[in-house]
Amino acid sequence: MEKKEVLLLIDGFNLLSRCYFATAYGKEMHDLPRNSKGQFTNAIRVTIQKLLMLVRDHEPSHIVVAWDVKRDETLRREKFADYKGTRNELPEPLIQQFETLVQLFDTIGITQLTIPRYEADDIIGTLAHRWRNERDGECIIYSNDRDLLQLLCEKTSQLITVKRDELKYTLTHFQEEYGITPAQWIDVKALLGDKSDNIPGVAGVGDKAALPLIQQYGAVESIYENFENLDPRYKRYFKKLEAGREMAVLSKDLCTIFTDVPEVVDRDLEECRYILDKQSVRSALEELEIQIRVG
Repeated sequence: MEKKEVLLLIDGFNLLSRCYFATAYGKEMHDLPRNSKGQFTNAIRVTIQKLLMLVRDHEPSHIVVAWDVKRDETLRREKFADYKGTRNELPEPLIQQFETLVQLFDTIGITQLTIPRYEADDIIGTLAHRWRNERDGECIIYSNDRDLLQLLCEKTSQLITVKRDELKYTLTHFQEEYGITPAQWIDVKALLGDKSDNIPGVAGVGDKAALPLIQQYGAVESIYENFENLDPRYKRYFKKLEAGREMAVLSKDLCTIFTDVPEVVDRDLEECRYILDKQSVRSALEELEIQIRVG
C-alpha cells in the first residue's frame, strides 16, 4: 500500500530561536561554541538534531521551512506602526546562524520560502490551505506560536511543546479545550491582543471574558452588533468593549493569517518534495565541523 503524503511546515525562526536561547542561556557571546572559521554553531547543531527527529518521527514526503522578513517590512507594520514594536533586536550569533542555516538547508535540498511583506505564518497558512484542498495526506505545522491554531482542521495539526513533551495538537484537542472553531480563535485573539506581537486587543478584556464572549456571540462583529443587548454577565466589560471597538477590529485584522499569498498559491507543491539524503547531511555538517549522528 502506498504511503500517504505528509507535508511538514516549519516556522524557521521559531525553531532556530528556541534552539539558540535554550543553548545560549546564561552565556556570554565568547562562551558560545564556534568552528575553526569562527562560525557560531550552538543553535545549528540543535536545529538539525530536531529536524532529523521530525523526519524520523513523522516521515514527511514534503518539507517547507518558512522564514519571516524583517518586522518593519511587513504588511502588518504598514497597517499598524507599533506592530512587533516591543521586540528586542536579535543577538548577533543568532543572526549569523540564521544565515549559515539558510545555506545549509539549500545544500541538503530543503525548500525554504521568504516572501516580501508577508510573514512565516502567512506562508504556512497558504501552504496548509492549499494542502487541505489539493492533497489527501496530513499537514503538520512545527511551531510553538499559538496564533497558528486558527489553521487547524481535520487534516492539519500543530506540534506544540507542553511541559517538555511534544504534543501533536489536533482539531479535536482544540475543540475540547476551547469549545469554538479554529477560525474563531482569531476573534478571541482580537479581544485579548498579543503582547509578543504588540497587538493591542481590547484593554481590560482578558481570558475570563474573551473566550466566553466568542463562545456566546461567535465573532467580534456579532458582539458589537448585539452591543445594546449584551448578556448582563458581561456588564463590567461594557465600557471597555465600547472604548476598544476600533482596536478590536484592527486587532482582528492583524491576527488573521493570510491563506492566499500569491507567490505561494502559484508554486508547484512537488517542488517541496523531500527525501533525506543522509550522506549529503553528513557532508554539510562536516563542513561546519558539527558532529551529529545522522543515522
